[in-house]
Amino acid sequence: MSRRRTLGTKKKIALLVGAATVAGGGAFVMANASNAAQTTQDARTKAAQDAGVCQGLATALGNNQRFIEGQRADPDAQSQARIENREAVVAEIERKQAASGCAVGESAQDSQTSQPPQAGQEAGGQDTGEQAGDQAGDQAGEQVCAGSTVTLSGEGGAPAASSNQFPVGTKLRVTNLDNDKSTTVEVNSVSGSCALLNNAAFEQVREEGKFLIRRALIEKVG
Repeated sequence: MSRRRTLGTKKKIALLVGAATVAGGGAFVMANASNAAQTTQDARTKAAQDAGVCQGLATALGNNQRFIEGQRADPDAQSQARIENREAVVAEIERKQAASGCAVGESAQDSQTSQPPQAGQEAGGQDTGEQAGDQAGDQAGEQVCAGSTVTLSGEGGAPAASSNQFPVGTKLRVTNLDNDKSTTVEVNSVSGSCALLNNAAFEQVREEGKFLIRRALIEKVG
């Protein structure tokens, strides 16, 4: 007859505890590795978001600085008012750069505005095709200022806009085609753009971290 060996109760308990310890240790290591990977991914995501914010601010700053230079190089009766408006925008952008940890005063020229005037474009930066679009946009809801970008003025208050083409009281609908958000605002002052939104209006249509709407649909609705 063969004799079967049996384990005592204490040995069985010791083996079970050892196995549980090994399994628990493996799970702890896996959890730590997972947490470390998530932390690294979160850090990379934040860094990318911060870079996008700084790039957007730098682009907006470059656009406004270039506009000011253009107004000073070829002034007209409203140039001083436009320059003062844009200088306020520049100051607001620099404050946002400081608050976001970006290099204050760093600017980047937008590819659309950094090119020299093309045939049919005025020295002041307004395309004659836009003027034709404005005339065609006399009817409410029709597109105006085709191809124009939209940025913010840095001004507070209720949602509103300023414009160099439409009188005070005109209502404009601005749609950000990158996120399909729209806002309808009333022109309440003069600026150097077809449609320059104040802070409250821009917040309604902006993409997070961006201070320039490259793909904008601007419509005259009143």
